Order: sequence, then structure tokens, then C-alpha cells
Amino acid sequence: MPEGHTIHRLAQDCRERFAGRPTRAASPQGKFADSAALLDGAVLDTVDAHGKHLFLGFGELGWVHVHLGLIGKVGFDDPVTDTVRLRLVGGRHGEHAMNLRGPAACQLITGGEKQAIHDRLGPDPLRAGDDPDRAYARISRSRISVAALLMDQKVLAGVGNVYRAEVLFRHGVDPFLPGRELPRRVWDAIWADLVALMREGVRTNRIDTVRPEHEPEAMGRPPRRDDHGGEVYVYRRTGQPCLVCGTQVRTRPLANRNLFWCPGCQPPVPAAAG
Repeated sequence: MPEGHTIHRLAQDCRERFAGRPTRAASPQGKFADSAALLDGAVLDTVDAHGKHLFLGFGELGWVHVHLGLIGKVGFDDPVTDTVRLRLVGGRHGEHAMNLRGPAACQLITGGEKQAIHDRLGPDPLRAGDDPDRAYARISRSRISVAALLMDQKVLAGVGNVYRAEVLFRHGVDPFLPGRELPRRVWDAIWADLVALMREGVRTNRIDTVRPEHEPEAMGRPPRRDDHGGEVYVYRRTGQPCLVCGTQVRTRPLANRNLFWCPGCQPPVPAAAG
């Protein structure tokens, strides 16, 4: 499932291509046909993103709410097929197209319905002004593991399996530490790190989490080869040596997702001791 930086990048790309001009809308697949007919020719006047949710604003007509889910994809300027749920065409001369395929959600909603989605989501590191105190208030009262809490979109919006594993590694936090044992200073450092890492993810459209001294050129190692792209410390590196301490990276299922961590750099002790 795409993580928050991907959705914010999509918001940026849609804003740059379509905002402020009339936009043609269609649903070749047919599942969004009635709403597309209402939107056809309307001006896309604003774009918003919160966590893994994308919102395209069409004034009084409402908002197109998109959640990609596990298999949803957005393509720009690619060929249209009958699997496209929503197709937008616009730009100064109609030169841009967006094709949405296989989303978990694609619906035309009201402003009130949009606000209800925001209300059930936690703060997003990529949304200016979002308050990390709201997330810590829930984390600090919970007996659930920090690793599970970071993936709960009601606690923290936009963080997925990659950022979860990587930010815990970067701060030496045992992923199985109960949330209520995570010191505030460690949470503040995690939040600040997520803000920086995810902003860079929006810029480059990929996830990179290794520090300069652990990049391939600095370590004399080959670059990572993976469909997800980017240089990482532990994500999908099961059985490989940790780039920092050499301990084998481990994995185990947690809340229906694979958790990755280094037992050497993330020992089962309170985070404050690290």
C-alpha cells in the first residue's frame, strides 16, 4: 500500500497539472460514471492530502475522495484502458491526463463528509500545523507495541510499513516496546525525523532512510535492488547483516504486516536506555 509521501506527491502532481482550469472527467470502467458526468468540464480548484487519502476539490460540486488501498495506481499521461475508474484531462491546452485504476475508494463526497475523514485520522507529518501531541497522547497511554501504534492511521496518518520499520531503527527503539514506555523526547525525535524523511520522499518520489555514512558509495557496497526503491536499513532485508552493527536483520508478522528490525541496534530495553 502506498505510504503518505506518495499521496502527497500525487496531490502535488495533480495541483501542478490541473488546478485552476476546466477539467474533463470520465470513467471508462463505468463505476464512477455518474459522478464523472457531474464533474466533466468543472474547474479543479484545490487539492488536499491527509495520510493515505487524496482529495480533489471541485468547488460546490464537492470533493473526489481517493484511497488507493493495496492495488490502486495512478498514471499520468499513460494510455487509457477500460480498467480506468477515473480519467481526468486538463492543463493549459489539455495536454495532461490522469488515469486512476483499482482504488479502494473513489467517490464524490461533500465537505462535511471530507471533514469526517479528517476527524478519524491522526496527525500527518506532511501536513503543516498537524500536532504531534495528539499522537503522543494516545501512544503514551497504550500498552500496544510502538510498532503497531505507528501503523494505526487513527494514531498517526501516512506512516506505512517502510517508514515504521526505518524510523524505529534510526532511533534505536525496540519495536515491541509498549507505547506508554516510549519517552517523550524519543517521540519528539521520531516525529521530527518522519517530517524530514517524508518530505524528502515527496521530493524524490521514493523512500531513502540511510544516513550518508551508510550509503552504497560510502560503504563500498552495491545499491539496493527492490521494487520499492530507495536505500533502507532493515525493511525487506531479512537475514542480511545490519549496515551499522552487522547483526542479521529479523522479521516477524505483526498486525498482519511483516515487521523488520535489528536486534543489535534495537535491543529489548526501554528506549531511554538507548
